[in-house]
Amino acid sequence: MSRFVRLCEISSPTGEEGPVTAAVKAELRSFGFEVSEDDAAVPAGAGAGNLLMRIEGEKPGYVMFCAHLDTVPHHGPIKVVLDEEGVYRSAGETILGADNKAAVAVLMELASRYRSARPPIGIELLFTVAEEQGLHGAANFDLTQLKAETAYVLDHATDLGEVITAAPSHHRITAVFSGVEAHSGLQPELGRSAIAAAARAISEMELGRLDAETTANIGTIEGGTSGNIVPGSCRLLGEARSVDHDRVVEVIASMSDSMITAASELGCEVDIVTEELFRGYRIPEESRALSVAEAAFRERGYEPKRVSTGGGSDAHIFIAGGMDALLLANGTYDNHTHDESVPQANLGEMLEICEDILREAAARC
Repeated sequence: MSRFVRLCEISSPTGEEGPVTAAVKAELRSFGFEVSEDDAAVPAGAGAGNLLMRIEGEKPGYVMFCAHLDTVPHHGPIKVVLDEEGVYRSAGETILGADNKAAVAVLMELASRYRSARPPIGIELLFTVAEEQGLHGAANFDLTQLKAETAYVLDHATDLGEVITAAPSHHRITAVFSGVEAHSGLQPELGRSAIAAAARAISEMELGRLDAETTANIGTIEGGTSGNIVPGSCRLLGEARSVDHDRVVEVIASMSDSMITAASELGCEVDIVTEELFRGYRIPEESRALSVAEAAFRERGYEPKRVSTGGGSDAHIFIAGGMDALLLANGTYDNHTHDESVPQANLGEMLEICEDILREAAARC
């Protein structure tokens, strides 16, 4: 798809989505569709707002498909190559951008197919911004604008045929340890090391994979001003995730307790802030979105595979807002790395899967 290559080569890390948003909006309008852009840019910390377009179908009702326009940060321009095996890759030391422009390209091609004919059921296409840094675009989108009751998010970097039926709650924890500065060579006994307190706290935490559905991590530690000064400040940034919401609350509380105890033992203070970034979910068996997607995959010759994920997606926001939403694998691989890739054939397959979802949804009206 030349469209996929064009999209990938338009740089759009979170906060700089303006050019790719403008390109997508212009092309969809060239098909004859109305496209609206909301005012989510400022509250989401994005370079543009979310885009929404709607195509009326032969039967009443709508199905919504979603993809995000932003990427993770990268250095240097992205150059896409198609190798001898028919796989799109980055030609340089950057990401490819298939996360999530593979899905954006597929949904734009889906719209293109209905420039002069109605789909079997109505389609709503939502292109969000600021997804990579906390789902902020979707979180600032007004869900009451949607007519669809079921939604599909094409944003999971695994094999086609996988449907994600469980995803975690994600809590962030930030802590600032405050100690007392002193000259480390002349009067170290007068100091209280904030870094030592933070280090002790970390040593007491249970980190990594805690069980099949739960993880915890301290990702950054920074503090101090000079090698000859007992550090008076240290900042930690960490997280916990679990499909079981009560479990993630328990883990964050345990991490906080370790910090408070360590600070007290070493004569320091600590200020802790915790934040729920998104709420976990399990897709119920009676989900219409699930049954329709699985029927569509079988129609294309795939045996659906239900899996859980440790990551977040816009599906979190839609489900929390009361929608029957489902995250689908879209056949991309090694996202967020220089080895990111997507087979050309997977783009075509994902397009046909979307078509089968529309036909299956229309058949159930």
